Amino acid sequence: MDWKTFQALLSGVNKYSTAFGRVWLSVVFVFRVMVYVVAAERVWGDEQKDFDCNTKQPGCANVCYDHFFPISHIRLWALQLIFVTCPSFMVVMHVAYRDDRERKYKAKHGDEKKLYNNTGKKHGGLWWTYLISLFVKTGIEVSFLYILHHIYDSFYLPRLVKCEVSPCPNQVDCYIGHPTEKKVFTYFMVGASALCIVLNICEIIYLISKRFVRCANKLKRRNRNMGRHHDKYNDDDHFNNCSVAVTKPEPELEPRELKEQPPSFRSALKPSFGPSGLKLEEKIRASAPNLSTS
Repeated sequence: MDWKTFQALLSGVNKYSTAFGRVWLSVVFVFRVMVYVVAAERVWGDEQKDFDCNTKQPGCANVCYDHFFPISHIRLWALQLIFVTCPSFMVVMHVAYRDDRERKYKAKHGDEKKLYNNTGKKHGGLWWTYLISLFVKTGIEVSFLYILHHIYDSFYLPRLVKCEVSPCPNQVDCYIGHPTEKKVFTYFMVGASALCIVLNICEIIYLISKRFVRCANKLKRRNRNMGRHHDKYNDDDHFNNCSVAVTKPEPELEPRELKEQPPSFRSALKPSFGPSGLKLEEKIRASAPNLSTS
């Protein structure tokens, strides 16, 4: 793979990453890939030739080197960088899959209709792909740190190792080439890997907390809209119930109660059209003096 292809892939990963993801990518590219290519690979070089033992027994130096260095640091870091960067390409592949679906959907239904508002927005399946890639990257980093710690005894490189492996005739002293320089680069690469783990954990917490906040806000808006709809329904129901005022008829009074009750203004002005009213009017007319004939 040439540098242009690798840069294109990294730029695609950087485009769809969060702020923590961009920092992680910068740490991987500057503090790990560049240090690996420029300095670390030259420091190790052909390290087996620098592994010197105080014996001329054929095969003893090779067996002792294989015993103390079953996996070379430089090759282990190369595998680690390859495996760590692969999960990030899952996001780029998922976005490419979305772009392909969007292109087919527009070709079928027209350019005005869209299947996704933004193919690179981390919603739905892309959010899960991004989150799974973070968990995979964190697991790979932890696994390689454990392997390095288990093989090289807490990342420590001594200047002198004692070997008793056959075909060595007895206990042989072997010396490692550039032990201090190799120790410094080992600690530097382990520190960069630990920093990447911290960034991955921070990004996982950021994504999950942001998702919870979004869901909580959506639930609040839904409850608020339901409350407004319920209040509007109650107001309409109250208006329908109170739009026509129904007056209850007054209870009828008994004749005895009518006599005891004093006459009111309405009863005085109320015309009487019944038979009792006509008789009373005739009596008043009969008792009045006739002044017309005089």
